[in-house]
Amino acid sequence: MAEKKKNSLISFGNVAKNRKATFNYSIVDKVEAGLMLKGPEVKSLRLGRATINEAHAGEREGEIWLFNSYIPEYQGGFFSKFDPRAPRKLLLHKKQIFKLLGAISRNGMTLVPLDIFFNSRGIAKVTLGLGQGKKKADKRQAIADRDWKRDQARLLRNKF
Repeated sequence: MAEKKKNSLISFGNVAKNRKATFNYSIVDKVEAGLMLKGPEVKSLRLGRATINEAHAGEREGEIWLFNSYIPEYQGGFFSKFDPRAPRKLLLHKKQIFKLLGAISRNGMTLVPLDIFFNSRGIAKVTLGLGQGKKKADKRQAIADRDWKRDQARLLRNKF
């Protein structure tokens, strides 16, 4: 049988995930937002080469923007020059923007990008988490809980 050649492009699914976000913040609410990109940025995203570990979202001129996300330059095209760390506009409804900005200003919450993905229609989206920063003791408790669950699963696995 002929093997099917694996395509390196991501048609839909996760492109980048911020794994530290749920450790550093307790996520209260999640919002899915569109991501305004240029052509070469989309091609680079489809190769799955983006990182959002140091990224954050914030307000600029009454709109929500994604800051410090890294999308490297696409190497396959002629007009592929863009700033890899440029701020990118997030597409949300006005009600969602007002709700998020109110939570940020009143409650001291933070907008944290959790992941970038392509939906079933091939549109780039960002999942934003409205999070409250965890204290050091909360982080230690999370580590202890995770270790206990791992040990518990190991004990149950060895028992049977």
